[in-house]
Amino acid sequence: MRILMIITALFSYFVNRGLTNSLYGTKTKFDFEQPLTNLVWITSIISILVTFWASYMLLGEQNAQYPGLWWALAIIISCGTIAGALIPEFTKIFTSTKSRHVQEVVSAARHGGASLDILSGFVAGNFSAFWEGLVILFLMFVAYLVSQHASILAIMPPQFAFAAPVFAFGLVAFGFLGMGPITIAVDSYGPVSDNAQSVYELSRIESVPNIKAEIKGQFGFEPNFDTAKDYLEEADGAGNTFKATAKPVLIGTAVVGATTMVFGIIILLENLYGNVVAQLSLVNPKIILGLLMGGAVIYWFTGAATQAVTTGAYRAVVFIKKNINLDKAEASIEDSKEVVKICTQYAQKGMINIFIVIFFLALALSFFNPYFFIGYLVAIAFFGLFQAIFLANAGGAWDNAKKIVEVDLKEKGTALHEAAVVGDTVGDPFKDTSSVSMNPVIKFTTLFGLLATEIAVTMSSQSLKNGLGIVFLIVALVFVYRSFYGMRVGDEQL
Repeated sequence: MRILMIITALFSYFVNRGLTNSLYGTKTKFDFEQPLTNLVWITSIISILVTFWASYMLLGEQNAQYPGLWWALAIIISCGTIAGALIPEFTKIFTSTKSRHVQEVVSAARHGGASLDILSGFVAGNFSAFWEGLVILFLMFVAYLVSQHASILAIMPPQFAFAAPVFAFGLVAFGFLGMGPITIAVDSYGPVSDNAQSVYELSRIESVPNIKAEIKGQFGFEPNFDTAKDYLEEADGAGNTFKATAKPVLIGTAVVGATTMVFGIIILLENLYGNVVAQLSLVNPKIILGLLMGGAVIYWFTGAATQAVTTGAYRAVVFIKKNINLDKAEASIEDSKEVVKICTQYAQKGMINIFIVIFFLALALSFFNPYFFIGYLVAIAFFGLFQAIFLANAGGAWDNAKKIVEVDLKEKGTALHEAAVVGDTVGDPFKDTSSVSMNPVIKFTTLFGLLATEIAVTMSSQSLKNGLGIVFLIVALVFVYRSFYGMRVGDEQL
């Protein structure tokens, strides 16, 4: 199936390239988002067809023992594939330059400055989490219904027949990942177009003497710098949108896959102790306490990641203010390298704090109680899902609101532009730091959680487990403290 996924992605790319060349090859003005949208949908449709074909070939009607199994599995996997196409469409509603939510952010900034710009972006992010959550809910519900088909129940071990929906959710995650190559491709379009636009702007090529004649002499055409700038700005806007569309898809794979990993822990405990499933109930206080702990960790993580950005940005600005020389005709390469070094150092410091906390919390909580830890893992997945969607789409809305002001309205240097820039500086750590890094946090916690639980349950002494758990928890809390107080912007007293 993995080979088919890659082949399908490549085939879809070439189909879309031919379609794009025929539709837009001779046009000087077109929607830069449309070819990317076409690529996602072409891949989705072809992937679904290939899924049904492969399922039939492997588990077709000649399999009399499990009649209907091939189409039941194909439908469940296709739910994930459809999610990989629908979630980007819903994300565009809240982040595209043509979105009414993004236009609302611009209107709010015009009438209320940066404060209303930021509040309006929060609204877009919150609404997006609601609607995209419903999309994932609906498709997982369809997978649940299909998992009750007799053929699915028949392949489950008798003692775990109740877990057929969890098996189905794992297949939904597989369907999500079937869109993986294209999701990565459209996500990569964002930073490429962003950097291309930045390189062009920083090069100031249009101010180079006789540059048009030089380009015409070397390459045989006369450049139109105004048109080039507009193309790059529009490509950057489309890139902002599709950077935002990829994040919920990737987070969705982590969350849907996490349900399967949690079930793996349940199976482990069931085999060791028996009667574990009966205790997985909301009336079990350990489960409730674990849910609270997981939710708390997600909000700490968001703050710690953002604090690393805040401190790094502050230190970079301090260096720039100290060393800036406006009389120079060209930027200093050495000063630029120093700014990059400062930002990298604080990113790494923040990363170390976060990793140690996530690592030792997983160890500590699994040593305390497995039911508490299961609640923790479930909360990490679902709190993380909605927090990541909110952060990614709010950031995308602020980013493209600024793009509308700069490109469509051409109001650079105005009060409106100043307000939009403030919103964008808030949005960048939202969408490019806290949201996107939620994906590895969820995946690492669930994967390492399974290993940590195996370590814990093999230890016979509960007092030793409690002692180690307390030590690990103290280590984690020390680095939680360091993630803010060791990363302060300034130490001066107010």
